[in-house]
Amino acid sequence: MSPPPEPKKPGGEKPAVNIERVDQAAILLMALGEASAAEILKHMGPKEVQRLGTAMAQLKNVQQYEVEAVLANFMEEVRTQTGLGMGSDSYIRNMLVTALGEDKANGLIDRILLGGNTTGLDTLKWMESRSVADIIRNEHPQIQAIVMAYLDADQSAQILTYFPEKVRLDVMMRVAALDTVQPSALQELNAILEKQFSGSAGSQTKSMGGFKTAAEIVNNLESGAAGELMDSIREIDEDMSTQISDLMFVFENLRDVDDKGIQSLLRELSSDVLIVALKGADEELQEKIFSNMSQRAAELMRDDLEAKGPVKVSEVEGAQKEILTIARRMADAGEINLGGGGEEML
Repeated sequence: MSPPPEPKKPGGEKPAVNIERVDQAAILLMALGEASAAEILKHMGPKEVQRLGTAMAQLKNVQQYEVEAVLANFMEEVRTQTGLGMGSDSYIRNMLVTALGEDKANGLIDRILLGGNTTGLDTLKWMESRSVADIIRNEHPQIQAIVMAYLDADQSAQILTYFPEKVRLDVMMRVAALDTVQPSALQELNAILEKQFSGSAGSQTKSMGGFKTAAEIVNNLESGAAGELMDSIREIDEDMSTQISDLMFVFENLRDVDDKGIQSLLRELSSDVLIVALKGADEELQEKIFSNMSQRAAELMRDDLEAKGPVKVSEVEGAQKEILTIARRMADAGEINLGGGGEEML
């Protein structure tokens, strides 16, 4: 969470610059120009591009001194690192459509996606969840499980919502039981998409699936659907249910994150999202969050939380899920330690 900007200093000095990191990245790309920005986007995944594109579309009235501050900050960070560490996971289509419109977005997607060595499975990451569900709906459950294990957990969770409950159960148990996948299975899945996408499978088995992947997918389901699914798995295989539950990380588990981790996480969150998420948190977790803010920021947050009034459960769950997504991303990058597994879902 970023503190409020400081007032303009006397004597005509420029005000202190306080810009969230995603907005800094958006300003940097805008300053670099269309061609350079497009080259950078090619090395990023859909999640990052969607987030950046949204930020770029929302930029308004950026002052020259703010651009200069962002560029200076970027150069300072580059000097202290050996590389930029660009990621390569997936999420772009929605962002580009929002920022550029359907026609331009589709053209850019074609250039970024199909211009490289993208396999059928990789291409699925860039598609709407409903479209992926339609493509694999009539395939063997084991093929469906491979798709779920390969895609990002939040996208897999969305795809599951388009399947009947019985199919969800079958697929999730297969995901949890997966360990490695033979090249022939990957080739079969790529063949399904052969007319639309190009790609080939390697000769080595690929590790995917397992209890951790299953736990991440369930974490991204709506709470009601997640509870029903875990109940069904428990009835069939209690040991599998326990293994999955032990690896799940829910919002309440933020209590187990150390203070340094909470402080790092707070720097990535907007106050609006945090306030909504805390409306559904118990007093212990709220105090954990407040204790890792400055006294002034904590007082302001308490006041905002009290003044917020009633919030829909769906909004609270959405805000908490957004925070958990950021927390997991930071944990994957080694920036924070999430600690132990989550609570068993009853």
